[in-house]
This record gives sequence, C-alpha cells and structure tokens, in this order.
Amino acid sequence: MEEVITRRLEHFAKNGEDKGFGKLPDAIFADGGITQIRAVRKAIDKFKYDIKIFGMVKNDKHQTRALIDENRNEIEISENLFKQITLFQDTVHETAITYHRKLRDKALITSSLDNIKGIGENKKKLLLKHFGSLEKIKQASIEELIQVKGINQKIAEEIKNKL
Repeated sequence: MEEVITRRLEHFAKNGEDKGFGKLPDAIFADGGITQIRAVRKAIDKFKYDIKIFGMVKNDKHQTRALIDENRNEIEISENLFKQITLFQDTVHETAITYHRKLRDKALITSSLDNIKGIGENKKKLLLKHFGSLEKIKQASIEELIQVKGINQKIAEEIKNKL
C-alpha cells in the first residue's frame, strides 16, 4: 500500500496536475484498517501533503461496516455514502481480480515455444493442439513435428535444438 501511494505521489510531485493523475485527492479511503492507514500515512508524509485518510472496518463477512480515521475513531456514515463506498470497493476488487487473471492467463500461455525462431502464436497453438502438451512436443521426432501444419524441417530442427 505504501509503495503504490508513494509512486502516485512521486508522479504528482514530478509532473504536477497537468500530466498523469490530475489533482491530489482530498482523502484516501484504504480498503483496510489501521495497518493500511499507517502505510498510506507513511507515504503521504514523505511529500508533506495534507490528505485525510480513512480505513474501512469490516464485519465477520468481510463487508464494510464503518469508517475509521487515523486515531481509530469510528465515523458514522449515511446509507448513501455506505452504498458509494461499497460501489468503490466492488469496482476496485473487480479491477484487481481482472488484472491478476490477465497476468495468470498470460503466464499460462507463455512457454518455451515463445523463444523459438519461426514459432508464433498460431504455430504454438497448432503444436500444442496436435501434441497435447509441451512435454510431448519435446519428445516428438523431427518427422512427427513436420506433420503439424506450418512446421517445416528447419523449424522442426529449431524446436528440437531449443527444447
């Protein structure tokens, strides 16, 4: 949390309002309690900005039940503000989940085949579809590799050498 806030504030300190993130916020709402508040405070203090920080106190079902300030004082919130905070949380969580899925999917798609000259996405998919796994591609003979559409003698030899 501290690192993320520090990077954002550094960007603002270097570039001002005109480039990047625009104006500094009046307040930061941390999706956590006092530990996250302290991490955010540490980042803000590096730049001496006047930004209020609030943490979200959760119930047993991990739903926000209240806000707290830096002194652990609970702050009463209206139903409308509560709904807005919930919307913010849901949006942030969905963004984070989508981002991490994208990273995971990219890691799953990345393989040793990506480093072989002559093998692009299409040939990689055809090889994996034909053999079923990278391990079986490694075990295949040059003659077996050539049976895959788009794989010629030169590419087959390259595959054998690299894998």
